[in-house]
Amino acid sequence: MPLQRQTLRYEFTDDGALEILRNSGASPALVSHCEAVRDLALRICDRLSRPVDRNLVSIGALLHDLGRVRTGGILHVVEGVRLGEHLGLSESICRIIQRHVGAGLSSEEAEEAGLPPGDYLPETMEEKIVAYADNLVYGSRAISFEQSIERFSKQLGPGNPVVRRMIALHEEVVSWCDGEGYGT
Repeated sequence: MPLQRQTLRYEFTDDGALEILRNSGASPALVSHCEAVRDLALRICDRLSRPVDRNLVSIGALLHDLGRVRTGGILHVVEGVRLGEHLGLSESICRIIQRHVGAGLSSEEAEEAGLPPGDYLPETMEEKIVAYADNLVYGSRAISFEQSIERFSKQLGPGNPVVRRMIALHEEVVSWCDGEGYGT
């Protein structure tokens, strides 16, 4: 039976996002991961030389793995969007949830992974920052970009399109920063 869309009953704040996670059944480890991604994403925002919606980045980072309360693997993005829509979350938050995996997935890669047809590539700065920060958090610990690439290369293969997109995303985010780039 499909979920009925609810009126948003949570505040559009970090506390509201954490309440959503906890009320949805998120484990303490999942909450810690999402908080670590949020913290790193906001540190990235602090280095940007252009404006960004910090609140959207913060809430999106906290809720990016919402679907993991119901399922693991790649399907958590679909479940996360479904839960987000049910909870009345904004379209921009749901897009962050849908597009945060790796550096996004092309429609062909999404189909191969068993996802419904759709757009899984991050487009906005906020979507890209959350996807990038998620790549640099393993569990609840920040790792270097090099460690992240090594981990994904071992998992997917060094020439995998996702790994190449991760490198391109890194270069793009670094180009937005204050001249120093970004490092953990």
